[in-house]
Amino acid sequence: MAAAIYSLYIINKSGGLIYYKDYGSAGRMDTNDSLRVASLWHSMHAISQQLSPVSGCSGIELLQADTFDLHCYQSLTGTKFFVVCEPGTQHMESLLKYIYELYTDYVLKNPFYEMEMPIRCELFDINLTQAVQKDRVAFLGR
Repeated sequence: MAAAIYSLYIINKSGGLIYYKDYGSAGRMDTNDSLRVASLWHSMHAISQQLSPVSGCSGIELLQADTFDLHCYQSLTGTKFFVVCEPGTQHMESLLKYIYELYTDYVLKNPFYEMEMPIRCELFDINLTQAVQKDRVAFLGR
């Protein structure tokens, strides 16, 4: 497993946490904490879009801290995908775009999935785990 990734969040366009996966980070969060993080990120992302001096800004894409980096990808529909990873981890943008592809292939095309609801799709989970476990070099070619 790519030890560099701590956790993955998927937030719907209204700010609700629809998917959370912890990859063994030392400070494992409970459900309420993960909901708070998702809500806080959604709010910060929205505020950054409004306060940006650059017209057409789509929000924060990278937040760097001493102990972690947070990379975010927002789809055209407003769904946000973000990973918390080790500082300086490379190629997270490619990984997030690949996770979005998995989301469209296994979640959105699932006839039993209801939009904006929590993701409960075994094929998505399996393929997501495989994607995270792959060597990060595999994402360079995408």
